[in-house]
Amino acid sequence: MLRGLTTVSFYADDVTAAVRWYAGLLGIEPYFTRSVEETLAYAEFRIGDDEDELGIVDRRFAPGPRRDEPAGAVVYWAVDDVEAAFGRLLALGATTYEKPVEHGPGFVTASVVDPFGNVLGVMYNRHFLEVHDR
Repeated sequence: MLRGLTTVSFYADDVTAAVRWYAGLLGIEPYFTRSVEETLAYAEFRIGDDEDELGIVDRRFAPGPRRDEPAGAVVYWAVDDVEAAFGRLLALGATTYEKPVEHGPGFVTASVVDPFGNVLGVMYNRHFLEVHDR
């Protein structure tokens, strides 16, 4: 039934500021953007070896009621060094959601809240690397 991840959507009141922040973090510009009423309302980045998609969406298009605190599923993006990635995210203005935690040999996670209220997870997962290398 589920065939794979297509898009992770993050929401922001100021999409332009969020795009600048993520472009700085990722070292790439979005490959697709769309404006509504002459205001940037959506941008897509392709990330990593599999070109997974991260979409930044104007919060006015978010489903359901607005929340003033982070909530929902945490999507973990693969990184080679959780401590380094976590430190860089904090240096760029994110705040701690969950400090790095080792869940067993080869499995470390951490998460932050980006400056726009989204939870961004990072993970070192040895199985991810094993599967990817095949």
